[in-house]
Amino acid sequence: MSGNFRSRRPASPPLTAPSSQPASTPRFPPKHEDLSDADERVTQARRDPRGHAPPRKQQPIGGLKLTGGEFKVLIVICLVASAVRLYKLSKPNSVVFDEVHFGKFAGKYLKTQYFLDVHPPLAKLLITLAALIGRFDGDFDFKEIGKLYENTPYVMMRALPAIMGVALVPITYLTLRALDCRATTAVLGSLFITFENGLITQSRHILLDSPLIFFTGLTTFLWVGFTNEDKQKPFTESWWLWLTLTGLSLGAVVSCKWVGLFTIATIGLSTIRQLWIYLGDLKVDARTWTKHFLARALCLIVVPILFYMSMFELHFLILQNSGDGDGFMSAAFQHTLGGRGMADTYTDVALGSTITLRHLNTQGGYLHSHVHNYPTGSHQQQITLYPHRDQNNDWQILPTNPSGSEEYDWEHEPLKYIANGMEIRLEHVSTKKRLHSHDVRPPVSDVDFQNEVSGYGFEGFAGDANDFWVVEIEYGDKKHKESTTRVEPLRTVFRLRHKLSGCYLFSHKVKLPEWAYEQQEVTCNKNAVKPNSLWFIETNWHPNLPENAPKLNYKNPGFLKKFFELNQVMWTTNAGLTDRHTFDSRPEAWPTLRRGINFWMKDHRQIYLLGNASIWLASTLAVVAYFAVRALLILREKRGFKDFNNTMVVKYDQMCGFLFIGWALHYLPFFLMPRQLFLHHYFPALYFAILLLCSIFDAATSTLRPRTRLQIAAVLIIIALWNYVHFSPLAYGTPWTKSKCEKARWIKTWDFSCNEFFNDVSSF
Repeated sequence: MSGNFRSRRPASPPLTAPSSQPASTPRFPPKHEDLSDADERVTQARRDPRGHAPPRKQQPIGGLKLTGGEFKVLIVICLVASAVRLYKLSKPNSVVFDEVHFGKFAGKYLKTQYFLDVHPPLAKLLITLAALIGRFDGDFDFKEIGKLYENTPYVMMRALPAIMGVALVPITYLTLRALDCRATTAVLGSLFITFENGLITQSRHILLDSPLIFFTGLTTFLWVGFTNEDKQKPFTESWWLWLTLTGLSLGAVVSCKWVGLFTIATIGLSTIRQLWIYLGDLKVDARTWTKHFLARALCLIVVPILFYMSMFELHFLILQNSGDGDGFMSAAFQHTLGGRGMADTYTDVALGSTITLRHLNTQGGYLHSHVHNYPTGSHQQQITLYPHRDQNNDWQILPTNPSGSEEYDWEHEPLKYIANGMEIRLEHVSTKKRLHSHDVRPPVSDVDFQNEVSGYGFEGFAGDANDFWVVEIEYGDKKHKESTTRVEPLRTVFRLRHKLSGCYLFSHKVKLPEWAYEQQEVTCNKNAVKPNSLWFIETNWHPNLPENAPKLNYKNPGFLKKFFELNQVMWTTNAGLTDRHTFDSRPEAWPTLRRGINFWMKDHRQIYLLGNASIWLASTLAVVAYFAVRALLILREKRGFKDFNNTMVVKYDQMCGFLFIGWALHYLPFFLMPRQLFLHHYFPALYFAILLLCSIFDAATSTLRPRTRLQIAAVLIIIALWNYVHFSPLAYGTPWTKSKCEKARWIKTWDFSCNEFFNDVSSF
């Protein structure tokens, strides 16, 4: 029976009946009314007396996490940098290298005399500000290297680039810290900048490169700070501040030199990358992405452009009077300068008119002649293009009076206006020579399709058919239709065709030798490029025109026209600097420091621009190392390795990649430039290479103890310091011996002049 027995479960109580069983134990103990959880207690403890919640923890501004000890170290480094760059700043007390130009430009600003330079105005304006503070009167002419300064605050003018050179040191430290490098790395980078001989030499003189590199470094720092803010929380007040300051700094760097365009390209590529990442982030909707785009477009495009243009507006406001740069500008531009204004001129040009004829191209020089003959060819009177106003620019339009025709008496007969297709002669008012061309080769452009243009004849001599020119109107002012069929000053552009040979009156950027005062060559060209054979009349006077006859004048160009014209002239002039210089060099020589620049040599001393070899070579090796490692990582990725899943690899790859691109964009474009180049053109790229070197140091020592890392950094700093001290006589122009100089010439291409030094220091 027992095997068939099955016990039964007691019946469940009714749903409504009270249970006789004890209540089950709760899963969590009941919460006491007087108690709260830990988070609530902490919050309550932090509330202020009014019961407000505590503020959120502030993120470090720009991602900078500096300790109090770091500030003390940074102050010490800045003091060392000040001592290095300001040491004997008054020596030498004579003009050094391109102080010839940039010191002179400060004087031009102070005298408000217009000049032309191939660089934008900001750095020159800053130097002028220093000169103004030093009460410079602008009289010293900075004529030649080695000229002793007299009544010139040259130390104050040198102090500005020197101080900007000092300021680059803390900027380097802060940039490396903002890149999330360790403090040891930031100290290493700032001391590399401190003891870099090339940067020291360049920052101690009245030159533009120190402001350029300062703003390059400042832009990099501000952009890194903005990037850190963007990662924390976009569109905050500090986010907008960092972004706007980056834009202003971009405007400043390109307003010093056009090399700043490479800095803009660097920040531009980084911006595109940011926007691309946001575009692939599904958490960022289209409206937010558009805000990111517009904010960057406003601050990184519009703001720099406005800043750049404002520097030219200030440039124009200061340089209001005529100066030696007038000849490079158009006639309308020159008309806006004090002393170059032109009185209203008669609209109607007729036979008998006395005119000045201007070339439309090549900065619009005047057709000119003077009482000097060509030493070759026909030996007749010279015809040139001259950029300044002069009575030798005056020509009178006369009839040709071909044989068999009735002679036209322009003094008594009704006016005959100069129309398209009319034959004329041009007589030089001062010498009575007529504009003449014949089958003789010009003195410089000695080619078959070029004929000489000369002044021929004398007063009372009728001349010959080689004096005849045919007016061919090219175009006129659309608002004044008469200027398209007959010649009017300023409005009508025309060509002058030689009747017998068919060549056109022509000029180009070829200067005649000293016997023609290096004025521009004028020829008659059978294959004339049209822009170089176009002319217009600037002034016109006729004795038979009444005083109330119609007159006209230049229209004053607005700021935008002047701005674009000046930038075009700067570009053309800059591109034309193709002549070789004794100490120029090509880009392939820069990373290995194969050649320097002789800045100054006098009294058995020399200033020679040469970088700190240990820093240059180490930075170049860092560039090569990053390129090689990045290529290896790409190959490993293709083979299935997951290196980029490592956050440390990603961090340093992004950091080094940004700096590598900055180096490449500031260096590689110079290979495309045929113009004259020097070692100092590499300095912005060198700055990025040094930052890259420090970033690689930070990555390579990331697994080491802090003490070991500091020891390695100390060794590198000592090597750089030794190089600095060893070559410091070339940076400061201090006494050096011939034997030490010879031993310091590690490379044959380092062409500092050892023979200029004494054999013994006691001889100084």
